[in-house]
Amino acid sequence: MNLMTTIPQPIISSTLSINHYSHLLTTLSTSSSLSHLKQIHAQILRTGLDRSNSVLVKLILSACTLSSPSFDYALLVFYQMHNPEPHLSNKLLRELSRSGKPEKALLAYAKMREHGFGIDSFSLPPLLKASTRVSALSEGMELHGFATKMDFVSDPFVQTGLVAMYSACGHVEDARLVFDKMPERDIVAWNVMIDGYCGNGQYNNVLPLIEEMKRLNIKPDEKIFSTVVSACARAGNLEFGKTFHEFITESRVMVDYNLQCALVIMYASCGSMDIATNMFKNLSPKNVVVSTAMITGYSKAGQIASARLIFDQMAEKDLICWSAMISGYAEGGQPQNALQLFDKMLTSGVKPDQVTMLSVISACATLGAVDNAMKIESYVNENRYSGVLPVNNALIDMYAKCGELDRAKQVFDRMHKRNVITWSSMIRAYAVHGDAINALDLFYKMKINRTKPNEVTFIGLLYACSHAGLVEQGREIFESMVNDYNVTPKCEHYGCMVDLYGRANLLKEALEVIEQMPMAPNVVIWGSLMAACRIYNEVELGEFAAKRVLKLDPFHDGAHIFLSNIYAKEKKWENVGEIRKVMQNKGVVKQRGCSRIEVDGEIHEFLTADKTHERVDEIYEKLDAVVSELEVAGYSPNMSCVLVDLDEDEKTKALLWHSEKLALCFGLLKQNRGSCIRIIKNLRVCEDCHNFLKLASKVYGVRIVVRDRTRFHRYEDGVCSCKDYW
Repeated sequence: MNLMTTIPQPIISSTLSINHYSHLLTTLSTSSSLSHLKQIHAQILRTGLDRSNSVLVKLILSACTLSSPSFDYALLVFYQMHNPEPHLSNKLLRELSRSGKPEKALLAYAKMREHGFGIDSFSLPPLLKASTRVSALSEGMELHGFATKMDFVSDPFVQTGLVAMYSACGHVEDARLVFDKMPERDIVAWNVMIDGYCGNGQYNNVLPLIEEMKRLNIKPDEKIFSTVVSACARAGNLEFGKTFHEFITESRVMVDYNLQCALVIMYASCGSMDIATNMFKNLSPKNVVVSTAMITGYSKAGQIASARLIFDQMAEKDLICWSAMISGYAEGGQPQNALQLFDKMLTSGVKPDQVTMLSVISACATLGAVDNAMKIESYVNENRYSGVLPVNNALIDMYAKCGELDRAKQVFDRMHKRNVITWSSMIRAYAVHGDAINALDLFYKMKINRTKPNEVTFIGLLYACSHAGLVEQGREIFESMVNDYNVTPKCEHYGCMVDLYGRANLLKEALEVIEQMPMAPNVVIWGSLMAACRIYNEVELGEFAAKRVLKLDPFHDGAHIFLSNIYAKEKKWENVGEIRKVMQNKGVVKQRGCSRIEVDGEIHEFLTADKTHERVDEIYEKLDAVVSELEVAGYSPNMSCVLVDLDEDEKTKALLWHSEKLALCFGLLKQNRGSCIRIIKNLRVCEDCHNFLKLASKVYGVRIVVRDRTRFHRYEDGVCSCKDYW
């Protein structure tokens, strides 16, 4: 650089000034903090170098490239420049368009126009790039108009930028109009147009465009093919992905390593694991990105063991890979493995991010283990995630599902920022704990806070009313949802209303809701009516609902069992046998009762009539002792809960060996009087177990918290929080 041409002549009074100028440039290059830059800026002002636009641009670019960039400071300095030459302004625009805040480039452009700064054709590509990154259609169209007015629109870089901008803003037809008017289109322009079609889901236009390239003797490069395949992966469009793969094969395109990786990822992302597996076996080397895609694909397909095999074979594992495997376990019904892998991840020195923490919290919520939940919250607080809104929302849900309603409320109360998910999560927490009064009160506070409820909020409110028998309040909330908040009811909302009426023995009203629904009722809705009929012994309507369930889902175990139970109550054992035979022929198996209990931070699982626990003899011995003591307190086995053709002794065993009773007895072996026993049950608690647990809480002086399939029961001193309405 010639210093004599870049520094205004009056400034250069001596060799010292030139040396000072050089020293400032060097210092700016090595500056690492905003405070340091401001000190240099002060020197620039004192020495009069603020009249040198080249010095100020260097200062501006240094502010943009700090480890913690200060774009506002950079723009402030930029606006103080004396009519900077376009090539200097363009340096700033390029830097801003690449930054984490590309909208600042558009802000700078607006000020440039306002101050009359020079703008040339090289200014447009970074500005269009910024518009593309933030999907700023109006700003992009203004740039298009400006380019046309200034006769910059014939520049191929500007044209390509316009194609990308319109595509990113969802106006792919306008992008194609610009593309078709381009007199010369390089491979980048074709790639941008194809990417635009893929990004907007218009896959039918992709193959014709590639055919057009071939007619014009423009050879598509591997990047274009990888772009299309990657878009199919993101969209989960297996059908077009296969078609495009066939096109690649027929075109005899050289499938390089990157394209092979893209194809494997596409098939794995679309759930076609057989094809993905075969291609993955032949891929060498197997990089982290592809392996992670395979882990995710196997996990979504329910093949967790295969996902773990890939994970274990990886020589190097990054954060995304660990998160994918933890998420696979959390969403695949293996929460304990998710937490164990999380511990292993921390031991290996990999620090989790927000995505990982959400999966871990979800796993802990599924497990319902309080000790683990408290450890997770401690980790969240110690590692500065406590201010992250989605993490706090997840903590509320976690504590609610662990039976710790007070802790969920503590998380809610300490949050400085809340969104609709926060309020809805807390309302849902109250709902599943049967605390409809606080759920409705919180909804009132939510309205005062001017947070607009959404469809999830109303599901929580209706659920709360349903499980508390608040029929009138439920009706009012449903009407308010439609009339006051313009929320269109979905199947879930109608299901809540059917459940609300059904639990209150208003079966006629429940059936009317089903008949008046604007959409076809699903299995869940007919199942709700069926369950209500079971509670109130409405045989005819219950049989009708069960048959509707089976029409929609011929393998529904609950409907088969319901019909079997109807016939069993009427002693029609031949009909029971027929139902059992149908189930056997279809391969339908009644879901077995399963209960989990956390003792000393360890999860113990019991199935009905379980004999696998290492302390099985002690547990059954304790069960006999508990039964004897509860009988003194008035307990008598409710044989109506056993709807199989057995003798009395076998019926008694079938009833007393329910999984929650076994879990309770194990808890009584380990817990002291006055403590709390927490049990997670996969099915609805039966009437006999409900009575058994109530009496046990009184006789043994313990609190028993049970989470069944639909809600929480808190047993204390012989009373349940559900008030026997569940």
